[in-house]
Amino acid sequence: MLSRHVWRCAPDGLATRRQLRALGLRPGGQGVQAEVFRPRYRRGPLVAYLYRIDLAKPVRPMTPAKWTALALANTARRICPVCHRDAGYVIPTSLGCCVSCAFPEQHVA
Repeated sequence: MLSRHVWRCAPDGLATRRQLRALGLRPGGQGVQAEVFRPRYRRGPLVAYLYRIDLAKPVRPMTPAKWTALALANTARRICPVCHRDAGYVIPTSLGCCVSCAFPEQHVA
């Protein structure tokens, strides 16, 4: 059942993924129950997909293995591919390397 509603006027009992997450829930395999459209000037409309709260399931807890994998992924985002050092921050994808390697003339040591 897909329906169009005014933005921010979703029926009771329905929520977006973000709203479910704030409640500690996830869609849990259910399909989209409704859509909310918000028109935009000179672009396509914004669409919010809504899910039933009563069919939502609790968020799965993080296991030690998941925490380890997340820590390794975040560490990898801090390593500069040029100088292979830990930059101390997540390297911007727009630069592709740490600031020292991207602008060597400004960081003469």
